[in-house]
Amino acid sequence: MSNENSSVQPMVKANPMGMQRELLQIVAMLSMLIDHIGAALYPDQFLFLRFIGRLAFPLYAFGIVQGFLHTRNIQKYVLRLGILALVSQFPFMWAFDYMELNVIATFFICILTLIAMDRTRIILLQIFIACIAFLLFSWIPTDYGTYALMMILIFRYTTSYFALLLHFFLNLYYYWTGGVIYQFISMVSTLGLIWGAKARPIPFTIPRWLWLSFYPGHLLILAIIKWLFY
Repeated sequence: MSNENSSVQPMVKANPMGMQRELLQIVAMLSMLIDHIGAALYPDQFLFLRFIGRLAFPLYAFGIVQGFLHTRNIQKYVLRLGILALVSQFPFMWAFDYMELNVIATFFICILTLIAMDRTRIILLQIFIACIAFLLFSWIPTDYGTYALMMILIFRYTTSYFALLLHFFLNLYYYWTGGVIYQFISMVSTLGLIWGAKARPIPFTIPRWLWLSFYPGHLLILAIIKWLFY
């Protein structure tokens, strides 16, 4: 796994993870849309929508880590995430009636954590920084919170089947602490990232504006539909 922003390499030397970018973006956006239709419009019905939606988060977490590793300007990358988090907050709260920060804000905190961790090679200091981030997520209500931080760390510092194993234990802990059992479906996406590195490219590209605007845009549309018809 190449890294343009840090000399820190994955702890486990294994086959690289990945997926053809357009395929990853399509699956991530569609599964997230299906999940949010279920969460916003049918919270007590059509549970299969939430099952399908479990595919989205690992793909977005992986994409965030890849953006962190390969961006040419980490400051601009962090700034884009911060702006996107601000723009998304009102549609997020309106669509779901949640009084917490949206998942882009969660990713924003995770990226700041990675930047701080990568500025030192002292393992104990890196662990201390990660613990501070865990405490922050325990104080501030955020979408996915510590689960997101763990997924980000898994995709940053491990690869291949070891990442899948850690993802399993993360889901086990999530379920043990009161999470939904169908979160285990999210492991399908991690498996897809392991197997998908050699996938053939799709002969078209996803417009950058669509990828960046999809999260706040679809939330706003769902919020309006919910307000008008539900």
